[in-house]
Amino acid sequence: MRLTRRQALTLPAAAALNAALPGALAAQRGPLRIEITEGVIEPLPFALPAFVAENGGGGQFAAEISRVIAANLTNTGLFREIPANAHIGRISSFDAPVSYADWRAINAQALITGAVSASGGRLAVKFRLFDVISGQQMGEGLQFTGGTDGWRRMAHKVSDVVYSRITGEGGYFDTRVVFVAETGPRDNRRKQLAIMDQDGANVRYLTDGNALVFAPRFSPAGDRILFTSYEMGFPRIYLMDLSSLRRQALAEQPGTMTFAPRFAPDGRTVIYSLARGGTTDLYSLDIGSSRITQLTNAPSIATAPSFSPDGRQIVFESDRTGTQQLYIMPAGGGDARRISSGPGRYGTPVWSPRGDLISFTKSHQGRFHIGVMRIDGSQERLLTASFLDEGPTWAPNGRVIMFTRESAGGDPQLFSVDISGRNLRRIPTETAASDPAWSPLLA
Repeated sequence: MRLTRRQALTLPAAAALNAALPGALAAQRGPLRIEITEGVIEPLPFALPAFVAENGGGGQFAAEISRVIAANLTNTGLFREIPANAHIGRISSFDAPVSYADWRAINAQALITGAVSASGGRLAVKFRLFDVISGQQMGEGLQFTGGTDGWRRMAHKVSDVVYSRITGEGGYFDTRVVFVAETGPRDNRRKQLAIMDQDGANVRYLTDGNALVFAPRFSPAGDRILFTSYEMGFPRIYLMDLSSLRRQALAEQPGTMTFAPRFAPDGRTVIYSLARGGTTDLYSLDIGSSRITQLTNAPSIATAPSFSPDGRQIVFESDRTGTQQLYIMPAGGGDARRISSGPGRYGTPVWSPRGDLISFTKSHQGRFHIGVMRIDGSQERLLTASFLDEGPTWAPNGRVIMFTRESAGGDPQLFSVDISGRNLRRIPTETAASDPAWSPLLA
């Protein structure tokens, strides 16, 4: 049996950090900052009074925007919201001076204030971030504007700025996740491509469910996706434009099956697996010219390729030594070196956006794990363990991993975990869900 249980049923051709994320707070007298180093700490307590509605139109959005920001920060595991009923201070005007003593009294270390106005279908959201301990504003206040239908994106953008200013890391809230939505009985499962905000909101379906689909992957710009479909009765890779939903089959070659596609960082090249004559090798495709290049040539299975962020190397899985292991080779093909060395089987490797780690699925002693290792195979760490955990995908800041989890007899669900193994949480979805892929930050 191949490592990935769920895909083993649908890929007959293939199967025929850094040290830790949570940190330590800087000294109380220094600037407010979560330093992402080793150790486990209490989440940083913050206060977020409901944003002020500066006109009648802003009233229907102010409280909702505040709640989305609070949920984003809390869900990282690095922050803890102080409930509104504990607040002593009140924010009735965006420009009113802050009474730091009121917020210190409830042990808040960060304070986020904001205001919302709406008129003629347009929305303006402004905010400020304060270090309560030092009694200073952190950075300049910012304002985001747009259509009222984009209010959640504005909340995500505010969250990204707050997260970045306190942690020093890039945010990841203004992103989307494409995944496979699953409905119906197990013996007649309907699978559709779907896309949502990273927190599970704003779900939109991209396919009708009439054909089996799996393994969607974003382009580097986030405007297109690759995926594999059984629309023709066998696996074939497709490219879809997310604005128009127009799609086209790629790398069509008679008598072959193609699957496991992924973009190169330049967005112009696609790497994928092609099965023909009992072997499965890696190929690359130049989308513009349709030129195809074979990258591996071995009597074994090579699949699940992923580019390094600089596009110079590829990590992939292969059973060329008799068991499923991870290998790295030059992006143009050539000698591959094995990087996995622990007991068990390894698959579905994905290079971190930061370039320092590779995430993977591991099977050992009847359990499945999501893990990470350095690109030389050292410092392997298993972040999860369950009946079935598989298919990791990275947040664009390289600090959080989303994956599929399935219990014995249960439906698949999406979960996330940070790279220290902390803050394991389920991502809410309308249906059973699998095969997540995280987008880059939206433009």
